[in-house]
Amino acid sequence: MMQVIRCFEDRVFDLFAKGMISGSTHLCQGQEAVAVGACFALRADDLMVCTYRGHGACLAKGMGLRAALAEILGRSTGCCGGKGGSMHLADVSVGAMGSFAIVGAGIPVAAGLAWASRQRGADQVTLAFFGDGATNIGAFHEGLNLASIWRLPVVFVCENNLYGEYSPLAATTPVRDLAVRARSYAMPAAIVDGNDVEEVHRAVGEAVERARRGQGPTLVECKTYRHKGHSRSDPARYRPAGELERWLARDPILVLGRRLLGAGVLGQGDLDRIEAEARAEVAEAERQALADPLPEAARLVADVTVG
Repeated sequence: MMQVIRCFEDRVFDLFAKGMISGSTHLCQGQEAVAVGACFALRADDLMVCTYRGHGACLAKGMGLRAALAEILGRSTGCCGGKGGSMHLADVSVGAMGSFAIVGAGIPVAAGLAWASRQRGADQVTLAFFGDGATNIGAFHEGLNLASIWRLPVVFVCENNLYGEYSPLAATTPVRDLAVRARSYAMPAAIVDGNDVEEVHRAVGEAVERARRGQGPTLVECKTYRHKGHSRSDPARYRPAGELERWLARDPILVLGRRLLGAGVLGQGDLDRIEAEARAEVAEAERQALADPLPEAARLVADVTVG
């Protein structure tokens, strides 16, 4: 799945460069271990909300490649009929309840989804992804406070990639470990290597089971790094010399690949095959999505509410 996400994002990068994607794109190369490790700790009927950098999270939660790519390409077969685009992927059928373009906006929604699950008597858990920048806004503090008071079955996963848009964390935030903020809400917290999919899976899995037992929310901070700029138009020249190279050496796909090779679980041929299969799956989804029709003009205002 990490290879599928990497290949998917690489193709989105190229399609945008060719002018085939409208709007902007926010890609997650380098952060695949967070999406996969966390989402694979959920049950199929659990719920998830994510950010505008959420392609990987949605795919890891079960969204189809064609539905996701068709949406980004603005096709009628997309998961939202081609109207949402890159920043608004959603598929309720797999529990992907929405990607939020407003920073931190998914946090209170996740609390609401968790509250609704409990009111229905379901033992579902909701997981909320958000970035380091979101921990400085009101929705973060309000969402965690309410979740703790009501002991809601929700897991908050902070993808700390060290930059809020173009600003380094140290320039906007007085603490290095964002998970310490959970203490203000009497909430358990964990800090994990976000480039180690097994470590993410273990920490989020423990938090999910705690929430399912009725023991309330957890904040999990995953320290990771995005290989690309904030958005497709950002060359990320603000990064210090050598920083990207250091993180590329800790690419989550390479980290897991080396571990599997060292343990004798897989050989290099197996890893090459997995990558080739991922590329083939994404290529087929791209072929289908590009052949799909654009939405009809009559559908432009369908499902749209004007306040």
